[in-house]
Amino acid sequence: MTSIVWFRQDLRLADQAALCAAVAEGPVIPVYVLDDEGPGDWRIGGAQRWWLHHGLEQLDTALRGLGSRLILRRGKAVDEIARLAREGGIERVHAIRHYEPWWMAAEAQLADRFDLRLHDGNQLAPPESIATGAGGRYKIFSAFWGALRMHMPPPAPLAAPKAIVAPDIWPRSEKLADWGLRPTSPDWATGFSDWTPGEAGAQAALADFVAEAGDYIQRRDLPAVEGTSRLSPHLHFGEISPATVWHRLGRHAEFLRELAWRDFATGTVMASPDYAMRNGRPAFDRLTWRTGRAADDDFRAWTRGLTGYPIVDAGMRQLWATGWMHNRVRMITASFLVKHLLIDWRRGERWFWDTLLDADLGNNAVNWQWVAGTGTDSNMFGRIMAPLVQSAKFDAGDYIREWVPQLRHLDDDVIHDPESAGISLEDYPAKIVGHREGRERALAAAAKMRG
Repeated sequence: MTSIVWFRQDLRLADQAALCAAVAEGPVIPVYVLDDEGPGDWRIGGAQRWWLHHGLEQLDTALRGLGSRLILRRGKAVDEIARLAREGGIERVHAIRHYEPWWMAAEAQLADRFDLRLHDGNQLAPPESIATGAGGRYKIFSAFWGALRMHMPPPAPLAAPKAIVAPDIWPRSEKLADWGLRPTSPDWATGFSDWTPGEAGAQAALADFVAEAGDYIQRRDLPAVEGTSRLSPHLHFGEISPATVWHRLGRHAEFLRELAWRDFATGTVMASPDYAMRNGRPAFDRLTWRTGRAADDDFRAWTRGLTGYPIVDAGMRQLWATGWMHNRVRMITASFLVKHLLIDWRRGERWFWDTLLDADLGNNAVNWQWVAGTGTDSNMFGRIMAPLVQSAKFDAGDYIREWVPQLRHLDDDVIHDPESAGISLEDYPAKIVGHREGRERALAAAAKMRG
């Protein structure tokens, strides 16, 4: 019996339960549908499209090595899968279960029309299996982490198939180059060259991190040494499974918490599908964010790395150049936008969605709401990060020199805050808001919200 394997954010052959199940049954047609209609406003952003192009190239190459190939279609996923099934007289579709609201809707529609077999594999544990005593979702990560650990370790990863039986006739496939996923005029992705999308790249990144994971606790907050794993884009696109990472890093509990946070974020969005658009704490619906021309100008300065705060500017420039930002700096830049500039966290969330290679609906929304203080599990709004203090505390001097070359000549004792040291530079802006001014404005807005 020929079946379809529907790939989405699971672009791998190893620990791919949907593919393994289909291979065991007979001939397989692997398919990826570029669906910009189903997700609506949450269709993948520009940076992710660059990664997707290369990830699909690598997946097709890997499939061809096993006697198969990747069929590409563009359009509404449900319609394209149905059309492909009709063309081949196919009744069964295998897929890894996804929890974004548009994918859950698509799965429900397909299940009404075909024999849809859904498999776990993109989370450490199925979200519905980690429930409170009352059967609901955990709203606090620490409680979720405690419950998840009772289900760990995850099942051992499945080996990749050694061969895939091809159908008698291959269906029509679109050409990847015709999708225009890579930028051309201008090519703003030249700085993405340090990344290696695809399953082989994911495995290499994991091997590199395993060698350094023993120092993760000491290095993860230091932007200049990039002590994080850099696995996030590979995990987002499913080029490596969380179970694979867990079993390779099982003794490094602090990093395993980061994997668990992904599951927590998935469960949060599954329980509240509009979490990326709505405050997790309804009281913040009364908070008055800045709007208008001045706020727009400040937002534009933030996106371009022109705030006059070196650590913020370094992070935003790294993001634009490489599609990624160090985790500590993500918190600093997000806090600056929300607290110092008093700009709605949703504007920042959407900017990250378009510019991050690893922009995941759950992670992006939950992280922004954590920083903003608006989430169900979040930092208090009144806890306002001091970016200049953070920069010095985490020894970000060399990080600033790399991404803000105008400050490259400054010593460590002044590079974090040249303006306060009396240094004025023609090619670097003054602060767009003072730390005390921004802090007091944010606290005043919070007090007004509380009435």
